[in-house]
Amino acid sequence: MPALLPVASRLLLLPRVLLTMASGSPPTQPSPASDSGSGYVPGSVSAAFVTCPNEKVAKEIARAVVEKRLAACVNLIPQITSIYEWKGKIEEDSEVLMMIKTQSSLVPALTDFVRSVHPYEVAESCHDEPCSCSS
Repeated sequence: MPALLPVASRLLLLPRVLLTMASGSPPTQPSPASDSGSGYVPGSVSAAFVTCPNEKVAKEIARAVVEKRLAACVNLIPQITSIYEWKGKIEEDSEVLMMIKTQSSLVPALTDFVRSVHPYEVAESCHDEPCSCSS
């Protein structure tokens, strides 16, 4: 079962949804962006990757996420192949990948919303520890 995987601190599982949040970490040297007064704070933005069974579902969720201001942008990548274990069997499906760009502070609300509208069956979560939910 694919998982919700924050690089920074926590691991969350979504219904056969791969949702990976990659948070920035403080740079070791000042970057041009931080010197330019851009207002970027390291760790303040995240990227989430969510698989969907088809383009229609992906577009519906993506549109709703942007309309609810839970993300600034969602890119859809069609025809990915997902291989995962489900109910003791190795499965392979063609899916659509949503790349969701959001503020790190919105990740919990984004996660809750995606779980509430996503058609896949299982939703689990683990926080701030190695996840053993899928075992």
